[in-house]
Amino acid sequence: MYRTLPCRLLAGALLAASLLLGGCQSHPPMPTVDYVDLDRYMGDWYVIANIPTFVERDAHNAVETYSLNDDGTIDTIFRFRRGGFDGDVRRYNPRGFVRSDDNAEWGMRFVWPFKAEFLVIWLDDDYQHTVIGRTRRDYVWIMAREPEIPEETYDEIVAFLEDVGYDIEALQRVPQRWPEPDGTGNAAEARD
Repeated sequence: MYRTLPCRLLAGALLAASLLLGGCQSHPPMPTVDYVDLDRYMGDWYVIANIPTFVERDAHNAVETYSLNDDGTIDTIFRFRRGGFDGDVRRYNPRGFVRSDDNAEWGMRFVWPFKAEFLVIWLDDDYQHTVIGRTRRDYVWIMAREPEIPEETYDEIVAFLEDVGYDIEALQRVPQRWPEPDGTGNAAEARD
């Protein structure tokens, strides 16, 4: 069951505040990938692991979906089940704004006018695995086109995250199990 609009707006505002105000310390720059082909990057990404925001704690079957708009902004659907595979569906619709010529730095707006930092810091050549990070190293998302990734790939990404300054002890796997109990077979069916 979807939350009522006021509750969703409040959750979005709190998420935006946590992403924008999550620490006041100075941090070294976060390296991004050399280039993101936005057309190839669009589509469904299963969240494999993260250092979660408060909204995402205890998320199951988390999926982020991107769609490129004619004006260059990116429609986003972030959907997950709260508390278990049969938990209530939560859905957020932030909008992405590309901020760099290499398309690796975005601002993600959950609540107008604030845009949270969203950096593509890892992306394989086949556009099958990606990592979204932040300069503050407070949140991170490991995502893939499929709900599972090889353990070797996961370990390589975790080692990379440690090298760029993340506390990997805070990293949590996001449980993924498809099809869902209601018969939804994959991310594409879940977002419709």
